[in-house]
Amino acid sequence: MKGKFLIINIVLIIIFSSIFVCYANSTVPVWAPASSNLVGYSSQNTVSNSTNITNEVNANVLNAVNEVSNSTNITEESSSNLNNVVVQTNAPVQDNPLKLTCGGAVLIEQNSGTVLYDYNMHEKLRPASVTKVMTILLIMEALDSGKIALTDKVPCSENANSMGGSQIWLDTREELTVDEMLKAICVVSANDCTVAMAEFLEGSEEAFVMKMNEKAKALGMNDTTFKNCHGIDEDGHLTSPYDIALMSRELLTKHPAITKYTTIYMDSLRDGKSQLVNTNKLVRNYEGCTGLKTGSTSVALFNLSASATRNDLSLIAVIMKGETSAIRFAEARKLLDYGFSNYQYKALASKNEVVGMCNVGKGLKNSTEAVFKEDFGLILPKSNSQNIEQTVEIYNNVSAPITTGQKIGEVTFTSDGKILATVDLIANEDIEKYGIGTMTRKIFTDWFSMLRV
Repeated sequence: MKGKFLIINIVLIIIFSSIFVCYANSTVPVWAPASSNLVGYSSQNTVSNSTNITNEVNANVLNAVNEVSNSTNITEESSSNLNNVVVQTNAPVQDNPLKLTCGGAVLIEQNSGTVLYDYNMHEKLRPASVTKVMTILLIMEALDSGKIALTDKVPCSENANSMGGSQIWLDTREELTVDEMLKAICVVSANDCTVAMAEFLEGSEEAFVMKMNEKAKALGMNDTTFKNCHGIDEDGHLTSPYDIALMSRELLTKHPAITKYTTIYMDSLRDGKSQLVNTNKLVRNYEGCTGLKTGSTSVALFNLSASATRNDLSLIAVIMKGETSAIRFAEARKLLDYGFSNYQYKALASKNEVVGMCNVGKGLKNSTEAVFKEDFGLILPKSNSQNIEQTVEIYNNVSAPITTGQKIGEVTFTSDGKILATVDLIANEDIEKYGIGTMTRKIFTDWFSMLRV
């Protein structure tokens, strides 16, 4: 009898043990070490930097991991026990084949503004001294408009003298020329010179910063708010890689003379007493480098707007929030190398290039040259072997008066029947309408010219 009870007890223990194991297996979350390759988790599902995300998970934790956004360290804790799923990624790679590790980056073609590579390009970050690209842009606009001259003497205020960070230790008793100020700002990122120039142009740094924000808005820099003209960390002083590329492009395309300063590697001021060495190391060791501006603080980390031109292809690479100075330069190189290796610039039109003749009716002249209104070209992959054809249309029924710049035709560029672009043709001279008054004036003008000869 005892033997039968013993057998029954053993059977019952086995049955209850099986049920318990099955139930436990259905409720305990899956665990995977940080180094494991999770099923269904691709390298494209990496997560955003510098964030720890803690969520309750259930038995479907692997699916939850795959739903998390890029480049973050993830720690998920089960509500039923202490088992975790931890996934760590050092190099975000979603839409990032170059495996950039910075906070954000972009590569654009300088002339057209075409985006060739985008990695978090609208992420709002602290720009540090790359802020000075906008400061330099406004200085160059003032120079080109005649508001100031390179030889103008710029004083140093107490405010400018008090600036920290990168500087050349301006003294309130000295004055430097605009030329010298630009050199100090572009080469060694001098904060004191930056503030002195801001005050010289607008009377105060605050008024100058208002101009900076107005210009940013005009350029479509929608991710940007400037709080100062130098880039020292300040709450709310933010921009993005894309916006930095926009203002860098504006500076380089509208004011190419700036490269006289941004390509200096070593120079001096104050009769050789103050040595300058460019903070942008690419100026010295990257072929075709044309600038542009570095920036770094302990909060912003390491930023760079780097520009270069090779074989008529001009590129701008922006790196923001690189972990080290070496990383920002290395990743800017990666972007520029990627652009030069994979793309080419094909010029299709040159401004004022004569395309044909336009017949003019009722004018003192019966024809005029039809010229391209602007320079135009396309950015094409180097692997692209397409033939580009152009179709010229010059208007037939054009009557005087004709004014310089008036549209008198257009050229359409196509490839395989698809329209790539259309560029206007314009008149390059004024032609008056035929009449008694104009004819009389022309006759007297011609006679006077003959008499002078």
